[in-house]
Amino acid sequence: MYIVIIGGGQVGFYLAKELVESNHEVLVIEENSARSAEIAETLGEIVMRGDGCEAAIQEQVGTGRADLLLAVTGADQDNLVACQVAKHVFNVPRTVARINNPKNEAIFRKLGIDFTVSATSAILSQIEQELPSHPLIPLLTLSSGFQIVEIKIPEGARVAGMKLGELSLPADSIVWGVVDASGTPRAPDDALELQGGEDIVVATLVESEEALRAALTETG
Repeated sequence: MYIVIIGGGQVGFYLAKELVESNHEVLVIEENSARSAEIAETLGEIVMRGDGCEAAIQEQVGTGRADLLLAVTGADQDNLVACQVAKHVFNVPRTVARINNPKNEAIFRKLGIDFTVSATSAILSQIEQELPSHPLIPLLTLSSGFQIVEIKIPEGARVAGMKLGELSLPADSIVWGVVDASGTPRAPDDALELQGGEDIVVATLVESEEALRAALTETG
């Protein structure tokens, strides 16, 4: 597999190292000359100095035959541009962008980036799983714009005592399962009666997250 990596910082360097050791063909584009020299000294001539956002630079490294392009610089806007150039100019079948600001994830997906990786979101998700009071925990974000979330039904929630088939959820939300208070998972069934303290696992569009949270956690 031929993989182009935009950005030769710590993330790009270690990605390149692991991929080379796995016998992939790798080319790193790094704008900083000193950093380019460091990569070449360690990994060999698999690095080109240049701006990975520029189509001319991507053309020089043969992005048109790449199976995958990874944009992992420290700037979200540069990662977005590099992936768009790869997708729309060179028809790279799969692009992956590193995101530092989680709020940018939705716009990246809308603009056609196949997959996004956010260390910030991953860390926040781990923290949220340790907070029992937090009602919604993102479990997985998919390239299609959907995410898998886990929502705890609070005691006294309006939906407590309702059957699964009676719920009024956003149209794009699909219940995948219910975990009862003892930790036992149950398959979704319209006749299943919900109770406070249970967790519901739902696939939903990112933009419907707040509406879903309100539908399952409102009390009164």
